Amino acid sequence: MTEDLRVAVVGAGKMGADHIARITDRISGARVSAVVEPDAGRAAAAAQDAPGSQLFARLEDAIAADALDAVLIAVPGQFHAPVLAPALAARLPILCEKPLTQDSASSWEVLQLEQQLDRPHIQVGFMRRFDAEYQALRDLVASGESGELLMVRGVHRNPSVPDTYTNDMLITDSVVHEFDVVPWLAGSRVVSVEVKHPRRNSLAPERLHEPILVIMELENGVLVDVEMSVSVQFGYQVATEAVFEQGVARIGQPAGLQLWSAGRCSTKEHESFTTRFAAAYDEQIQRWVDAVRRGDLVDGPNAWDGYLVALSCEAGVAAMHDGGVVPVDAPERPAFYA
Repeated sequence: MTEDLRVAVVGAGKMGADHIARITDRISGARVSAVVEPDAGRAAAAAQDAPGSQLFARLEDAIAADALDAVLIAVPGQFHAPVLAPALAARLPILCEKPLTQDSASSWEVLQLEQQLDRPHIQVGFMRRFDAEYQALRDLVASGESGELLMVRGVHRNPSVPDTYTNDMLITDSVVHEFDVVPWLAGSRVVSVEVKHPRRNSLAPERLHEPILVIMELENGVLVDVEMSVSVQFGYQVATEAVFEQGVARIGQPAGLQLWSAGRCSTKEHESFTTRFAAAYDEQIQRWVDAVRRGDLVDGPNAWDGYLVALSCEAGVAAMHDGGVVPVDAPERPAFYA
């Protein structure tokens, strides 16, 4: 492909608008050719960052107008399946923000639709795989330089969350990232999930019982614990510590200026995912664009990975509500995704 890839961005909310600006300003080989958003005001505002783009209320209308070569889905998760279906029917390369869908049954239906094509067309937007620190940690695990990986400890902390954030979203909107990136780091899938409730943060909204401690067991015996907090006030923090036979590795610590003043030392912390993972988002989109342009279509987590995460999320929600250790049972990976 010699011309820029024409990308339709579906959804012009915070995430969609961020991707529109990213493709326009920082990604080479692509341009936003269409903004698909039923809210006309929101669509027009986002389109200001995409000169020459067309506005559509539905993806089907953009497809009928031949306004795109590929689609980036950035609507909330509950709307993914209705957008994925026409995109797959049109045989379009797809980058779908996490989650693939909000439950394993609908994710399985998406897999069945995709397997009617010649090869995988869906890449799922688990951007942590494209973060330089996570990549370095995965390389260390694979190298064996520090011996076998034994345990992983993670923290995922938000200063606050919007009113639309529900208790189940501690798992389905937040720990969903760990359900993807930790198996990727360790080279082994999640086989069970347990959720523990420590003392409740009195600063949390009444509807939320948090923080929570999520304990995962991987198929290779690695144990994982993740602290999930969404009312920590001080900033946005994602950090991981890996315990090996011969050492410990840590990523996600604050970087940048350290200031010693007034009897204390301080380092500025991130305030949201848009800054903590800005470079990872750029890398993810650039590699997807490059893959589509050379005909590979996918360069990252695929729909099968998204399905496994959906299974883990369901187990996590069940464990949070009912207690105990909940198994994560998965079928054999289809050869289509090998």
